[in-house]
Amino acid sequence: MIPRRGSTERATLVSHLQEQAMFSRKETVRLSRIAGAGHYASSFSASELFASLYFAELRIDPQNPKWGERDRFVLSKGHAAIGLYPILGRLGYFDEKLLDEFTKFGNPFGDHPDMKKIPGVDFSSGSLGHGLSIAAGIALSGRISGSDHKTWCMLGDGELCEGQIWEAAMFAGHHKLGNLVAIVDNNQLCIDGFVKDVMNVEPIDERFASFGWVTRTIDGHDLDEILDTMSDLPRSANGAPHLIVAKTIKGRGVKRMELSTHWHVGNLVGQDYEDVMTELSEGLIAGTER
Repeated sequence: MIPRRGSTERATLVSHLQEQAMFSRKETVRLSRIAGAGHYASSFSASELFASLYFAELRIDPQNPKWGERDRFVLSKGHAAIGLYPILGRLGYFDEKLLDEFTKFGNPFGDHPDMKKIPGVDFSSGSLGHGLSIAAGIALSGRISGSDHKTWCMLGDGELCEGQIWEAAMFAGHHKLGNLVAIVDNNQLCIDGFVKDVMNVEPIDERFASFGWVTRTIDGHDLDEILDTMSDLPRSANGAPHLIVAKTIKGRGVKRMELSTHWHVGNLVGQDYEDVMTELSEGLIAGTER
């Protein structure tokens, strides 16, 4: 149960989630240096969402990753996995020291997650656009088997130009998969530029609603708003599927990366690396996500 706003417990939880979100960002920077490049900006926009899901919302057991009644999480925008791996490690799904060899030969951690190699990963991503179909299938399977687990799927707004996404949205609405929650990390950019210029997908909420989804639009960096929205979702296998449009900023937390078309993939070295790590540390101390 997520504590109510205004309570001491909520304030403590928000502070904890803020710390975990910034930890994810700093680890993304560190792991990218190990690999020689990384998806900084795509991960930073999702940091508060990752933290809220894994430290407050998902019904999971890191000591039993294949627990049948666990909630499932499908990371359709799989290139943001570099920001999720540190959270899974901190929760105890695997030895965090494994990340010190990120992307090295023989190491299980790559640019996209592999469910056969990494405990806590429910979907092996690669080419974008497939995650919502997988999540819809998992949700339908859960209903058929009588499980009350929720299936969550995080999409990027850039991948919404994939036709398979809309087939899955239609399927989920038709079958009334009330145990399915999709989150669109609406960070405004894709690898080729601003989404609105490459292939406009707005209004995202109205398009999903036309297929029978219940939609909510939130600030994807506001931890209180994220928590309120997640806790408000019913645990039911029937009814309309749910969509959360999380308005975010690609590169959030590092000024040079925010809404920049140059940081979808990049590599920080030397003083640039040190400056960004300092900026992230100062942002946490100041109590902001910047």
